[in-house]
Amino acid sequence: MECEVNDMTQPLIEFWYEFASTYSYLLAMLIEALAAEAGVNIAWRPFLLGPIFHAQGWTSSPFNLYPAKGRYMVRDLERIATERGLRFALPTPFPQNSVAAARLAIAGCEEGWVARFTRAVYAVQFADGAGIADRGALGTILTSLRLDSGRLLSRIEEPQIKDRLKQQTAEAQARSIFGAPSFIVGDELFWGDDRLEQAVAWARRT
Repeated sequence: MECEVNDMTQPLIEFWYEFASTYSYLLAMLIEALAAEAGVNIAWRPFLLGPIFHAQGWTSSPFNLYPAKGRYMVRDLERIATERGLRFALPTPFPQNSVAAARLAIAGCEEGWVARFTRAVYAVQFADGAGIADRGALGTILTSLRLDSGRLLSRIEEPQIKDRLKQQTAEAQARSIFGAPSFIVGDELFWGDDRLEQAVAWARRT
């Protein structure tokens, strides 16, 4: 279950996520087990929320723009994470610059390791509260996964990787995605941590 799913004998959910998204962290740690139990395939779709926020006139995360909402988000994440046996710690600064991580995920889509890389990045960022913006941190994550960090960090400068991420972000905008995590089943859009089960049920009906 990576970015491109060739086995169309099972229903498909597209999982659209942004590495700076706190609620996407919760879903990335849960989605594979739930989808496997339901007999549903996942297509992993990393993208960037920055251009989408800018189009709405936002200069940062809404959790920063509206402090009360940000405080609620932190407490909400702590509660949900505890219920699911996860840890939660908000990194400083928040949100982290996620461009390099997203480009690596695009490379992971091509090479078949995007799911485990995605989980590892989220764990470092939102379980440990550590930064993911610099290449040193990303190199450490890649090495922990027994991936060639030198080769892969050079790949994020390849025009095709940059263009693929831009295209995927533009596709998210074109398909009316406004936040993360989002799920698309056919032409149906579901948004938020609490909509995964509904998206899975919808996929099984179609």
